[in-house]
Amino acid sequence: MPRFELEYPKEPYSTVHRKSSRATYALKTIHGIVNGSQLVHVSFQAPDAPFPAILPMIGQMGSFERPSADVADVLDLYLHGYVSSRLMNISRGAESSGSSPGLPIAVAASQVDGLVLALTPNAHSYNYRSAVLFGHATVVTDASEKLYAMRLITDGIVTGRWDGSRVPPNAAEMQSTSVLRVRIAGGSAKIRTGGPHDDRCDLGDEAVLDRVWTGVLPVYQTIGAPVAGPYNRVAQVPDHVTAFRDEFNTDAAELALEALKEPGKEKE
Repeated sequence: MPRFELEYPKEPYSTVHRKSSRATYALKTIHGIVNGSQLVHVSFQAPDAPFPAILPMIGQMGSFERPSADVADVLDLYLHGYVSSRLMNISRGAESSGSSPGLPIAVAASQVDGLVLALTPNAHSYNYRSAVLFGHATVVTDASEKLYAMRLITDGIVTGRWDGSRVPPNAAEMQSTSVLRVRIAGGSAKIRTGGPHDDRCDLGDEAVLDRVWTGVLPVYQTIGAPVAGPYNRVAQVPDHVTAFRDEFNTDAAELALEALKEPGKEKE
């Protein structure tokens, strides 16, 4: 029997309106985009600040209560930061007030898979995968959960890196590092694939068709050959590093090429 795919509820703050056919609320898709991004951008309202703050951060989706849960399950977002950073202090303040489940934040992650070149400037676009999450952030105080989150985030950088480094963190490292747990209230993703979508009038202009090149330039991130650090004494690059690099580069190229496929006849 096929497994039911969980989705976030469509809320006023998370519903995609423009080109809604490109939207999805599936947890698997949204969490996959977030976990596949080296950086997420975290937005929050700082007290007495005239504008919202936006911070690039390292984060990973996971579940301390259910460590074996995959990206299709209900997960929290864990964010790594310095103990006295503004975001950590504001989150502690929101908790201590007792009037909210945590600091309201929004988190964005995006990947570009192709540059879409059309007949006219107005029809140019990107192939992309983007996700936005909304939730409440609290500082993790349980030592076991904090270690779980630190391992989750470290292995999110390079698979197997936690065991490939000096662990566990010492007391000073644990004290200087804070982890935020974001309980997710809602989220959505928006994805574009395919080639250029030009207007019929331009497609009927033979002179334009003969003069202007159209198509897609696939875009994908590539991890280069490892470069040893100045005090490295290990002659051979660890297997977990080379395996991660190979898998990352293969997957990135495949995703960009998969994004060339047209999902339908939707006009740009």
